[in-house]
Amino acid sequence: MQSVALIDYGSGNLRSAEKALQRAARSLAGGAEVVATDDPDRIAAADRVVLPGVGAFAACRNALLARPGVVEAMTEAVRHRGAPFLGICVGLQLMATRGLEFGETPGLDWVAGDVRRLTPSDPRCKIPHMGWNALDLAGKGGLFAALSPGAHMYFTHSFAFIPGDRNDVAAWTDHGGRFPVAVLRDNLAGVQFHPEKSQAAGLGLLAAFLEWRP
Repeated sequence: MQSVALIDYGSGNLRSAEKALQRAARSLAGGAEVVATDDPDRIAAADRVVLPGVGAFAACRNALLARPGVVEAMTEAVRHRGAPFLGICVGLQLMATRGLEFGETPGLDWVAGDVRRLTPSDPRCKIPHMGWNALDLAGKGGLFAALSPGAHMYFTHSFAFIPGDRNDVAAWTDHGGRFPVAVLRDNLAGVQFHPEKSQAAGLGLLAAFLEWRP
């Protein structure tokens, strides 16, 4: 049975992500062992890695770095061994080169780009952006081929990851202006929305991640 390391660094959506991944795993013939952990050895050896996250970029980045050996273990599993990786919400944002929230904070720099504040052109579109929005898929296939065109996902955020290379964008949405909400490069994937709160569509994406072969 494959192992899935859900990175535990005190993120507020850890338990909901864990339950959703475990539910998605039960729908698969081979199943999967989903474990919330900050054990570097377990993370480094995992078949798949998921990084959750809610809150401010710098606070999440500092909390992640405060767990001894975790970033190094993630790097070993994901960047060196090629284990499939999924970042959720701030977990996606931490993949960026830097975050521009309350100053400039370096990210993991796994996918080049910046995390910037949303600036809707329509004053009726409030920030934080909270609620359901339809996805405009970029047609990259792979992990996101499991989603139906116009699939609705649940969002709650004020900042978005803007990749330096438009080809890294896997999906967009519109909230007073179009912006990226999913990235995909090689074995790296990330979503700004919360699949664990997005009912059937979100569970379907998590199940697809557990079967994804980049």
